[in-house]
Amino acid sequence: MPTLILVRHGRSTANTAGVLAGRTPGVGLDERGAAQAAALPGRLAALPLAAAVSSPLQRCRETLRPLLDARPELEPHTEERINECDYGDWSGRKLAELADEPLMNVVQQHPSAAAFPGGESMRAMQARAVDAVRDWNARITAGHGQDAAYVMCSHGDIIKAIVADALGLHLDLFQRIHADPCSVTAIRYTGLRPFLLRLGDTGDLAPLAPRERGDATDPDRRPDADAAVGGGAGAP
Repeated sequence: MPTLILVRHGRSTANTAGVLAGRTPGVGLDERGAAQAAALPGRLAALPLAAAVSSPLQRCRETLRPLLDARPELEPHTEERINECDYGDWSGRKLAELADEPLMNVVQQHPSAAAFPGGESMRAMQARAVDAVRDWNARITAGHGQDAAYVMCSHGDIIKAIVADALGLHLDLFQRIHADPCSVTAIRYTGLRPFLLRLGDTGDLAPLAPRERGDATDPDRRPDADAAVGGGAGAP
């Protein structure tokens, strides 16, 4: 089975605005996100890649564009099943507002029971994403051999859900996982079990620096116990 290189999209305009973008159209990378995407080909230069698979959303396609430009032989593929979670009526709302919604406690503490109004459940989100990975694993293995690697660009909650599955964690524990914008998470799949090789690797240690405590409405100054729904904006 192959090695999956999961890339979260670069920082987006919604991340910096503290908005839960969901599938809202027209959300692209901000200036920092574009710089993160531009650095991605160099970070992955040593890896032979069999394919590049992307969520259909603009911010993921923009993240992979520099890599595809650097490797014209790499054919892009769009995979609907790794699309962002359908947050339904929550889409486009400020994260600071959503913090007061009773459902947020369920999302934080019992996500396997969470279903977004007008959207999908987190269980359904994980199921479709894991199915997509398994199908692509089989496809890459059949076409390129079991030692191949491929890149898949998706979203924070999707990546966390895939990692939880690989580690055998219940979905209720997936909020313990974090992936910064344009971070790389690598999972090697085998016939017996997956191996998590990298988790949220950004190529630097800046995201590990302590954050200042400040205004609770700032999405990057949340209480330490809260997970960033949608993935967060990363280091300042």
